[in-house]
Amino acid sequence: MVEILRLIGSYRVRRAVHGSPFLDELFRRLARCVRAEADSTEERIWDVWMHHPHRAAARVLDLATRDLAARRYDIAETRLTLLLRSVPDFAEAWHKRAVLFYLLGRDEECLRDLRRTLELEPRHFGAMLHFVEILRAARAADDARFALRTARTIHPHLSIPDSAAQPGGGIGDAAQL
Repeated sequence: MVEILRLIGSYRVRRAVHGSPFLDELFRRLARCVRAEADSTEERIWDVWMHHPHRAAARVLDLATRDLAARRYDIAETRLTLLLRSVPDFAEAWHKRAVLFYLLGRDEECLRDLRRTLELEPRHFGAMLHFVEILRAARAADDARFALRTARTIHPHLSIPDSAAQPGGGIGDAAQL
């Protein structure tokens, strides 16, 4: 967990492996926009994260995301594991598999994939929020507050209450699958 906290704390000095001026501009817009614009800007960021230059990779990620939503976890895990073998630098694929492991209660595997997500995309607020949930469950309130505050520097309009970083609070499905 310490390594993930270090990654979160250093997000400003690290660059995304597949960053782009367009994505950088979306993050700048998200940081300074009004609440009414935040949802559409966030949605555009998720769209960029879901995209891959190889259409087949993006298609597999989309199918795995649908499998997750339909609770076909075994199929989703197979798809994501095979996808990550072929495109190991696809940050959103790592994040989706982390979500899967979280849903299955496989926290060590989830943490490993969250770490990889944040190595590849330091601004991944969704991965940070899932990490907050794990910290909350572990009753690591100070670390959870730190991670949540950091996520809010990236996305000030997150609709997660501060109590989500406390035992008994909860993030639930706040970060997209």
